Formats: sequence, C-alpha cells, structure tokens
Amino acid sequence: QVQLVESGGGLVQAGDSLRLSCAASGRTFNFYNMAWFRQAPGKEREFVAAIRWSGDMAYSSNSVRGRFAISKDKARNTVYLQMNSLKPEDTAVYYCAAGAQDETYSRARSYDYWGQGTQVTVSS
Repeated sequence: QVQLVESGGGLVQAGDSLRLSCAASGRTFNFYNMAWFRQAPGKEREFVAAIRWSGDMAYSSNSVRGRFAISKDKARNTVYLQMNSLKPEDTAVYYCAAGAQDETYSRARSYDYWGQGTQVTVSS
C-alpha cells in the first residue's frame, strides 16, 4: 500500500511564502510522476505542478509558473511545493498525488494515489 501525507498548509497574507511537503510511504519504487493539485470551493480539481520520480523533469501550470516550484528528496520519499508571492486566488485545498504509469502529468485521472489534502488560505 501507498500512503501520501501532506503538511505545511496554513493561513498567510498575500505576498507571503509557504512550503508544502508530501511524505510517501510504501511502494514508492513504482512511482513515475508525483504532482500537486488544488481544489477551491465550488471549482474542479486543478493541476499545479508535477515532477518525475526518477529524472529531472518538472512541470507547472501557467497560473503558478515563476511563483511555485516543485522538488523532491528521494532519500526522504518526500515531494515539496515551494509557493512564493502567494495570491488570494491561490486559496484552495492542496493535494499530493502519485502515479505509477507514464501518463499525462496534468490529468488527475493519471494518478493512482492521493493524500488527504492540506488547506492553504491567502488573505488580501
């Protein structure tokens, strides 16, 4: 079994920074991509960033590019999302996801495992 546990969310002001962490346990050697998605109230789950578990490829959405950065520490089985210059529209529950197949990294259905989510609230 695979477990993903997110942490690092909270309430911040516009312009502040936060770093989210996602600790993975279990069969992590099966991972192909890991990613962060977010979901705001009344909206669909939205792709934020993804990273290859083996290799250096990383991707991010247009809405966060230049402000957010995804990284990984394979020794710790942890993926991070560094979020800078936060805006009120970044307010959402942020989910970590892991996929075992080489599928489209920006699609939620490409991922097999999900964390429980961590709330990020940005006040203006």
